[in-house]
Amino acid sequence: MKTLLKIFFFTLIMFGCSQNNKIQYPETRKENISDDYWDTQINDPYRWLEDDRSQETEEWVIEQNKLTYSYLEKIPFRDRLRERLTELMNYPKYGYPQKINNKYYFYKNDGLQNQSVLYELDSLTAEPTVLLDPNKLSTDGTIALSRASFSKDGKYLAYSISKSGSDWNEIFVMEVATRQLLPDHIEWVKFSGISWQGNGFYYSAYDKPELGKEYSNKNEYHKVFYHHLNDDQTQDKIVFENKEHALRNCYAGVSEDEKFLFIMETESTSGNSVWLKDLTQPKTKAKLIAPGFDSDFSVIDHYEGKIYVLTNYQAPNQQLMVVDPARPQLENWKTLIPESKHVIEDVSLVGGQLFINYLQDASNRLYAYDTSGQLLHEIKLPTIGTVGIAGKYDDNEAFYMFTSYTYPSTIYRYDVAENKAELFRKSEISFNTDDFISEQIFYTSKDGTQIPMSIIYKKGLKKNGKNPTMLYGYGGFNISLLPGFSVGRIPFLEQGGVYAIANLRGGGEYGESWHKAGTKMQKQNVFDDFIAAAEYLITEKYTSSKKLAINGGSNGGLLVGACMTQRPDLFAVAIPEVGVLDMLRYQKFTIGWAWATDYGTAEDSQEMFEYLLGYSPLHNLKAGTTYPATLITTGDHDDRVVPAHSFKFAATLQEHHSGHTPTLIRIDVKAGHGAGKPISKVIDAQTDVWAFVMKNLGMKYK
Repeated sequence: MKTLLKIFFFTLIMFGCSQNNKIQYPETRKENISDDYWDTQINDPYRWLEDDRSQETEEWVIEQNKLTYSYLEKIPFRDRLRERLTELMNYPKYGYPQKINNKYYFYKNDGLQNQSVLYELDSLTAEPTVLLDPNKLSTDGTIALSRASFSKDGKYLAYSISKSGSDWNEIFVMEVATRQLLPDHIEWVKFSGISWQGNGFYYSAYDKPELGKEYSNKNEYHKVFYHHLNDDQTQDKIVFENKEHALRNCYAGVSEDEKFLFIMETESTSGNSVWLKDLTQPKTKAKLIAPGFDSDFSVIDHYEGKIYVLTNYQAPNQQLMVVDPARPQLENWKTLIPESKHVIEDVSLVGGQLFINYLQDASNRLYAYDTSGQLLHEIKLPTIGTVGIAGKYDDNEAFYMFTSYTYPSTIYRYDVAENKAELFRKSEISFNTDDFISEQIFYTSKDGTQIPMSIIYKKGLKKNGKNPTMLYGYGGFNISLLPGFSVGRIPFLEQGGVYAIANLRGGGEYGESWHKAGTKMQKQNVFDDFIAAAEYLITEKYTSSKKLAINGGSNGGLLVGACMTQRPDLFAVAIPEVGVLDMLRYQKFTIGWAWATDYGTAEDSQEMFEYLLGYSPLHNLKAGTTYPATLITTGDHDDRVVPAHSFKFAATLQEHHSGHTPTLIRIDVKAGHGAGKPISKVIDAQTDVWAFVMKNLGMKYK
């Protein structure tokens, strides 16, 4: 690191000043650093910002936040927007009950609690008692409950916590009856489940990282451990590791009857191998039953002598297969429910029946099958939307949760044998959903592909090209954007805004072929799909380029960064959140190497390097260009997509931007990639994003 230089901070131009005056940004030091890629020199003058724990970077963060909050504080309706969001958030929110040893457990947030509380019920009509309240683990709500797993007999609860939004977890164990903690404490857990078997559980972890590099160093040599209750972590037995491949992850799961251990090994975010160990034969070793990483395998459970696996092996839209534990090699697997034109998104084994959740044009349909693969019936849902069902394989009682863009999350109690559902919990939000419309349309992308898009707006909308509009997208990692109710969108919709969600290629809405069409050398399809969505909204007079904002997070932050650099003329506002913005170096940090199956890397080939360079947001910012008003957001503890992406992008954007619109960065302190963020921080972040969007779209808060 070079000698620290002082970062200069200039006063923000007041809102009432002439628009000919540009915002004066903090001066960001530049270094003479470059890398050689296939005989091409690529400059990286802000490399020093990758050291997110250095004093100079911390000073830069402070000055950037001063500038950003100085701007945001002057937005006249910001406080009223915060009040409305707080009011809307303040209603009870429930998770569906989980039945363990004749008791029920569920999560509830009273309204504005920073973290949801885990409750215990003796029966569904009994008064709930608190089992675990994560709000008591920190004064500011930044310690979150990541995962909770009960032992088979319900005597113990193993749970993991995350601090400040980091992916790093710590595991503790509680005796349920007494609410007392056992001495067990496990550290450096990441990308892990907690799977009980006998008097202990399996989990995944890394070696202790280098001091000071916990949130940035590459994660290597993932391992599966078995922890016996009351033992020190140093006594935990390594169950699975791959010493020959540092960049692989492994995840352990135990069948509900505790007869089998399944280990999923991955090289990236898609494709996995499956290892099987018979736990009734302790001396036997795990067998590799599904080798390679070309297909996805998701073990549902073991039931009545059969192992059920959902997979896209030889079936891009997924099929359900059965495995004989006596002959478990892949060549012996049998198809139970074949693939169809609609993707099988999920399978649940409840009450001796298989519940198949299909994706049909980016929404769910739920069907019940018997274990021989015969269709029994469809579970009728309230409208087009998203559903998830949960229960035990040997219990007739199940619960499912349904939601849609204009239908708040609602829980139903379901009798499996009778195929009867009854309302269990209805949302108490003080908001009239009947005032709003959700419609799905299909538009044509650049290459002629039909892309679905959902558009939500207030009844009585006039298509005059003047409506402020937010376009949201993701487009990656086989993740589907499905209908779901969001309180955070309501203030924008109430003020006459239009909210659109595009189901881009790269996602999982139409199976693996849809996913692959937005990866590596086809990644530009995703950006073309998003740009075409914007053009559709303008052509159909929902909005205009001067009234259009775009938003996305993580891989969606990459989407926003790529589109605002490729078509800066098309958008008025851009909000790249926790984005992957440096496509030449993303794989060098934490878990970034695992994204290579979607992105490729600059080291793969000259062709791949040139393709990545062609759309990498950081490297496509051009001096003298007018960019949309931009608010970049990140968290100082984000160890999924490290904040260096956002830091370097912000510094370069501020250097090159020639317009008068603000290009700012909001860096959340004690916050990570998003999971476990306390409600107070959620409200703060949404307030600032919507205030920035609404001001720069010329909206007045009524």
